[in-house]
Amino acid sequence: MVNVKGKWALITGASRGIGYLCAIFMAKQGCNLVLHSRNSAHCQKVAEEVKALGVEAYTVEAELSDMEQVERMCCEIDEKGTPIDIILNNAGLQIAYRTDYLSTPASDYDISFKVNTTAPMMICYHFLPAMKERGFGRIVNTTSGIDLEPEQAGYSGAKAALNKVTRDLGKNYEGTDVTMNLTDPGWCRTDLGGPKAPNSPESALPGVLVGAFVDDKKCGRIFSAQEFSGMTLEEAVAKAEKHAGVY
Repeated sequence: MVNVKGKWALITGASRGIGYLCAIFMAKQGCNLVLHSRNSAHCQKVAEEVKALGVEAYTVEAELSDMEQVERMCCEIDEKGTPIDIILNNAGLQIAYRTDYLSTPASDYDISFKVNTTAPMMICYHFLPAMKERGFGRIVNTTSGIDLEPEQAGYSGAKAALNKVTRDLGKNYEGTDVTMNLTDPGWCRTDLGGPKAPNSPESALPGVLVGAFVDDKKCGRIFSAQEFSGMTLEEAVAKAEKHAGVY
């Protein structure tokens, strides 16, 4: 299992929900953090909390539907000299639930693909060269298990595209110590999932994070977080390293 103490992780959508829980969890493992939100002020609370746990941390901001802001955020991290070792592309946008799905507007796809597919991949592209040069990197892109629901086509289509491009790109890093995998948190009671979801945000841990800790040099897997609920990190990683499924 990877020891993340002293490494740096970028967590998008870190101000609340699963992103917030991931920040606290990673800090407890000794991992330094770059905490993203649309407004850096939203991450001040979590930044203070993780610093109190003894790690370094700072906040960055970007509207993920604006690629200029995404690039500016990445360059700001470079300018600070922060070596990003781990990327947790947690942030996502559920654009709408269209009961009248045959009237789904094109804008649902445009906005959802920008936030849920393009932005996380631009972040990956930006930091992968340095990861490869240093010989270490862990990327975990957050996907969704939504299927056969045309009411959520913009969101599910964007996540399906994220699965594809993550697997395709990860193939070029297979066998190295730079890995790219995906995680599906399950339907959780977050701002995105809503109050009727069956799972608590806490149930997604440690499953949403196992891709940051696996040490088997494999890429392209989807780790279903709910399959690891209630496990210790060590138990979850051991199970994940046996999971060879590619979807």
